[in-house]
Amino acid sequence: MFCVIAAALCIAAFFGGVAYRKKIAEAKLGDAEKQAEEIIAAAKKEAETKKKETLLSAKEEIHKNRTEFDKEMKDRRFEISRQERRIEQKEANLDKKMDALDKKDEKLNQKIKELDVLTEETKKTKQQQLEMLEKISGLSVDEAKDYLLKNVEDEVRHESAIMIKNIVDEAKEEADKKAKNIISTAIQKCAADHVAEATVTVVSLPNDEMKGRIIGREGRNIRTLETLTGIDLIIDDTPEAVVLSGFDPIRREIARVALEKLIVDGRIHPARIEEMVEKARKEVEAIIKQEGEQATFDTGVHGLHPEIIRLLGKLKYRTSYGQNVLKHSIEVSNLAGIMAGELGTDVKLAKRAGLLHDIGKAMDHEIEGSHIEIGVDIAKKHKECAEVINAIASHHGDTEPTSIVACIVQACDAISAARPGARRENLETYIKRLEALEEIANSFDGVEKSFAIQAGREIRIIVKPENVKEDETILVARDIVKRIESELEYPGQIKVNVIRETRAVEYAK
Repeated sequence: MFCVIAAALCIAAFFGGVAYRKKIAEAKLGDAEKQAEEIIAAAKKEAETKKKETLLSAKEEIHKNRTEFDKEMKDRRFEISRQERRIEQKEANLDKKMDALDKKDEKLNQKIKELDVLTEETKKTKQQQLEMLEKISGLSVDEAKDYLLKNVEDEVRHESAIMIKNIVDEAKEEADKKAKNIISTAIQKCAADHVAEATVTVVSLPNDEMKGRIIGREGRNIRTLETLTGIDLIIDDTPEAVVLSGFDPIRREIARVALEKLIVDGRIHPARIEEMVEKARKEVEAIIKQEGEQATFDTGVHGLHPEIIRLLGKLKYRTSYGQNVLKHSIEVSNLAGIMAGELGTDVKLAKRAGLLHDIGKAMDHEIEGSHIEIGVDIAKKHKECAEVINAIASHHGDTEPTSIVACIVQACDAISAARPGARRENLETYIKRLEALEEIANSFDGVEKSFAIQAGREIRIIVKPENVKEDETILVARDIVKRIESELEYPGQIKVNVIRETRAVEYAK
């Protein structure tokens, strides 16, 4: 029973607590609802305020944009109206110009008509004048043209002759040195009449049967020999002889030595030919070295580079107008030593420069350039002194000599080349050249006689004074020079001397 009462009391207390908490919750709920209403009211009020502000700001922005738009539209209308006025003004100007052009066109058409009339009148007047001139002169138009052209031609020839003479006189003073350089280079490179004697070698055979063995089956032996040496073998009807032809004298010498060895050996076939050519090449190289050393020994020039000594030896196989270049160099060296001793200058230096002055001729068939340029390059390459280099460069007058040694070498080179018998030319070729020279001169109108003198280095031409005027002699000389240059081959230069004289002859009785 007590338990039931306790339980009932507990339940009553529980429900009492629940009721109390319910009241407290209802009180709080009421307060929350009241606060919520207040917050909503404040929010509505704030929202209404912001709405009014936003509307006011939007109205101000719209008003501002409208004002700017109105202003922009006003500016555009003003610009459009201004451009319209300019266009109207341009149209007015164009109309004025078109009117002016129309007026000018009318004036031009009128002037063209007037010019046509004047042209027709001029043609008629010109025809009348020509007819009158023909009647007065007794010449047709073509005859009058020929007469005038002849007179003009005579005047032009006279003036051109005077002008040419003046130009030649002025050029001679300035171009003398340049002409010497050009002529010397041309002579050195020119294959003149002596070339046939300097490019062939004749090899004697024991019998004519040897020719067939040299040719070989289907020509294989001769082809092998020509391929290995670079030399042409000419086998013709000449009895017991074979001709070796080639511009390189060293190759020609190798071919000669190899062929003579093959003839002595008797075994001629491609393998043997190759062996003999190699032996001949070594033998010729040994001879070249020996000749170079002998040249330095003969002249007393020592301390040369081995390559320069070898190039000196190669000069043994080079000739200039029939004169052996190595012997010429040795002679120049000895002459230079003698002259240097007489003048009291350096004898050894003079002999060294004299020996090396033509060293470029050892390679001028292999390298582009004149023998002077090649010689200077060789001397510079092997550290020769400046005096020797200048002597090489100036021995033909290409550059100015800067020392006494260079002048001595220049003089000794001329002495060695010009002394009687130093250089030769085939007699038959020489006579033919002189005859051809005189024949060219005699072929010109007005030439009375011509004489080739100074071994063909000068030709004197006597013209008839009644056929050639004084001022025409220079033209005759120039025409003859052009014919000589185009038709003849000759060493050096040829002086053409035209002589015109008038003689008065009377007899006293």
